[in-house]
Amino acid sequence: MPTKPKKPNHGTATAPRRARLMPPAQAEAFIRALAVANPAPETELIYHDPFTLLVAVVLSAQTTDAAVNKCTPALFAAAPTPERMAALGAEGIGPYIRTIGLWQGKARNVAALARDLVEKHGGQVPGDREALEALPGVGRKTANVVLNVAFGQETMAVDTHIFRLGNRCGLAPGKTPREVEEKLVKRCPPELLRDAHHWLILHGRYVCKARAPECWRCVARAYCNYNDKVLAPPVK
Repeated sequence: MPTKPKKPNHGTATAPRRARLMPPAQAEAFIRALAVANPAPETELIYHDPFTLLVAVVLSAQTTDAAVNKCTPALFAAAPTPERMAALGAEGIGPYIRTIGLWQGKARNVAALARDLVEKHGGQVPGDREALEALPGVGRKTANVVLNVAFGQETMAVDTHIFRLGNRCGLAPGKTPREVEEKLVKRCPPELLRDAHHWLILHGRYVCKARAPECWRCVARAYCNYNDKVLAPPVK
């Protein structure tokens, strides 16, 4: 009796499949294909200013933007400023964010970073990396998002989607998010760098998915080095 062919292993979030490195011209063509398909990309997180963006990004760690967007409108209505958020404290923040992962630690971090903003930065979100990364709950990825979206800086925030995409397609293979970030910054056309973060994260979220990439609808497929492309949707 014939055996069924094995399903391709497309890798995991922490151990993505790794394709051969694209030459620079091919990497540029890949990014430009995404740019043509989505000329005005934006973050999917709901925010109103640098402070609410910072809080939303901190809350989005290890959970989805959609889940964060369900709880932040009420939180931001109750505490739209660092002063109000600090006054809520972790115990007051917690009930608003119970539906997202790791909410207890995130409530403590948001309360603490709000206090730091008030006490050390006059209630303003700083626009430099060192000061941002000194805030509770803020790492390099979060700082990169805030610097990019709120302050217009040309940064590349590497989350699980971009880490997977950079490895899987050969755009920027690397063993760590920092290695992938540095390769992407070097290989992205300077005029596209600020928006490239959005193109890549959205492409990884909706097309080059973790369990199975939907290559049949990938606008950059012609430039991708992944060997096990999925060229047709699964038969139901």
